[in-house]
Amino acid sequence: MKIIEVLHSFWTGNRTESPRNRKSWVKIEKAIKEVVPQDLVKFGLIPELVGRLPVITYLNGLDEKALVRILKEPKNSLVKQYKKLFSLDKVDLEFEDSALSAIAKKAIERHTGARGLRAIIEEILQEIMFDVPSDHTIDKVIIDEDVVEGKSKPKFLFDETREPVVISIEGKSFNGSGSKNNV
Repeated sequence: MKIIEVLHSFWTGNRTESPRNRKSWVKIEKAIKEVVPQDLVKFGLIPELVGRLPVITYLNGLDEKALVRILKEPKNSLVKQYKKLFSLDKVDLEFEDSALSAIAKKAIERHTGARGLRAIIEEILQEIMFDVPSDHTIDKVIIDEDVVEGKSKPKFLFDETREPVVISIEGKSFNGSGSKNNV
């Protein structure tokens, strides 16, 4: 089966199946794995360009396990970045493993792969990131699977004895609520 035959049906309006259908994606992936330079020329790339491509290859999509590893393991992983962001307000951020799996599943459903992980986390944490600096009693935020799926709110742990975080900018001090302090 040539890639042109498979892809042509999706772009010419002869769509019998939606490309979002799993069977269709499997069919497309199989065709792409078998692509040869002649297919690229037939598809519309000029031969001069195709001749300069020394290797034509296909990358497999990332699975849930790989996406969870991307969220947690790199030195500058997304989870570590957001934990650091929350730590500026002296708040601990915790993602349960089930939440990370749910985030990875969402990225797979949206066909966004690793690039879509940040947008998904941003959606989940956006409201929380505005609430945390204004409430100095929040000590910890816990994100679980239900939060990712929109079924519940995040869990907050409070410490009533905490003092507001004081930020100093050019000799002026501000507490966590944005009010000026006299220093």
